Amino acid sequence: METNAIKMAVQDGHIRPIIKAVSWRIIAMIITGAVVYAYTGEIKKSGEISVVAGLILTFAYYLHERFWLWVRK
Repeated sequence: METNAIKMAVQDGHIRPIIKAVSWRIIAMIITGAVVYAYTGEIKKSGEISVVAGLILTFAYYLHERFWLWVRK
């Protein structure tokens, strides 16, 4: 029965986009960090840029998902 509650919560319009956004941003942050490191050779700078970009783009993705859920209604 607990699995049903989790499934229902994930299908709720707010939680699913958050999970998708976070999982994708983790992957994208790793890629961004690797690219920045390849250009700069500085691990600290690549980490900082990856984290800042990840936070901004995660929020933007969430807003994008919410917009398309609103359009669908």
